[in-house]
Amino acid sequence: MADRASRGPGARGGRTRSEAAKPHQPPARRAAGELEAEVLAALWAADGPLTAAHVRRAVGGELAYNTVQTILVRLYEKGLINRVADGRRHEYFPVKGAEELAAEQMQALLSRGRDRQAVLQRFATSLSVEDARLLRAMLRRRP
Repeated sequence: MADRASRGPGARGGRTRSEAAKPHQPPARRAAGELEAEVLAALWAADGPLTAAHVRRAVGGELAYNTVQTILVRLYEKGLINRVADGRRHEYFPVKGAEELAAEQMQALLSRGRDRQAVLQRFATSLSVEDARLLRAMLRRRP
């Protein structure tokens, strides 16, 4: 008993009694669209089409297989990915690159604004010096 006391309050594997009694808390829920973004990133990073199991591993493996499958179906229904049959399973691949999708999303947001000029002004003034330089260079080259 003296041995346990000499080890201090963390004698139970480094945890105090109150810490050991705390129930396991599930991880925080991801923000809307975050799972889709993670799945798309995994597909963009891949050398070819991926099955749902491969996508699950690529995004960390902590998600349930059914969750990954649901996200893949949603992305397919939105036209962001396509699939090919491989026996009884599907292999998924992105239809558009990350840059093309980001540009389309920026256009969609710009279209929703009541005053396009004001939205563009806000966007342009929020750019870093380097991004502003790149944008000016691209606009000068535009036909």
